[in-house]
Amino acid sequence: MIERPLDITSLTKEFATPTGPYVAVKDFCAVIQPGEFVALLGHSGCGKSTVLSIVAGLERATEGGVVIDGTEIDGPGLDRALVFQSPSLLPWMSALDNVLLAARQAHPRKSGRERRELALKYLEMVGVAEYAQETPQELSQGVQQRVAIARAFSLEPRYLLLDEPFGMLDSITRAELQDLLLDLWEQERKTVILVTHDIDEALFLSDRILLMTDGPGAQLGLDLKITLPRPRSRRAAVENPEYFRLRGEVIGFLEHHSRQFARESAA
Repeated sequence: MIERPLDITSLTKEFATPTGPYVAVKDFCAVIQPGEFVALLGHSGCGKSTVLSIVAGLERATEGGVVIDGTEIDGPGLDRALVFQSPSLLPWMSALDNVLLAARQAHPRKSGRERRELALKYLEMVGVAEYAQETPQELSQGVQQRVAIARAFSLEPRYLLLDEPFGMLDSITRAELQDLLLDLWEQERKTVILVTHDIDEALFLSDRILLMTDGPGAQLGLDLKITLPRPRSRRAAVENPEYFRLRGEVIGFLEHHSRQFARESAA
């Protein structure tokens, strides 16, 4: 079966507040192709995580919506795996049992042995199989996030949704996990939507960056194709003049909208 794109159509999200309705996102539209790695980027509070939560089915759009295979989603599904900034592991379970919990839910027809092999496969792929029997409090933050990524991949989802997954990590661990994520994506070619504040992270990982205008009423402001060749290495990327051209374009967009927001706030 030929996979169809994920279609975000005229997505608007309004929140009730004590001072009246607040429109966080308005008429956001995007089409994401199967196997594509897309980053959502913008200033804090522009609605990036709101868009991702609606794609995940955790929030409902006020207007518009998200269409997968011709059907508008109405809640979470095993076709979409979400990784948060915090690993969100169950503290009383081992790393292996945390991954197995997801594998059992996603693959009820597999035997216990098959699910265990699947969980161990992904722990091995993210480089933490040796910690399989350890509980989260015995693991570093970086290792915990690797386990969270293994748990997401054990669902074998079509869509991997990442909400600032490396935001709590130090710069060295962050770079290591960016490389890991890129390796896993090259192997499995999941469709990925990454929410990030980090321009270099978005440039290094993605095929496209969807830049959002500032809220309220945030929209898609720029759809930027990343023309750096794949497979990518960090060194080759930063030595490519195109990297700095693209980086300048992103910074220019963000600076323009920052100034525009300041003018509107002062008016």
